[in-house]
Amino acid sequence: MKRKAMGTFTSSLPQDLLEKLNSEAKKLGVPKNRLIEMALRIYLDQLNRAEYARSYSKAGRDEEVMAIAEEGMATYLEDLENSLEK
Repeated sequence: MKRKAMGTFTSSLPQDLLEKLNSEAKKLGVPKNRLIEMALRIYLDQLNRAEYARSYSKAGRDEEVMAIAEEGMATYLEDLENSLEK
């Protein structure tokens, strides 16, 4: 398995957050940097999902986008009906 290239990042954290990080890393038996990596991946994934949801919400308010979607849906339903008749 190929190893990922790693970079270095240095940061300061509020003392209470650092204490929680130390505690959770110890409980989970993982290094602090691994816990930060996992948490950051989850957080960035959630941001991406939220942006995706916002784009759908925005598209739902765009009359042109909705007209295109409705036209596509009409074609899809017609094709589906034709395939069921066969």
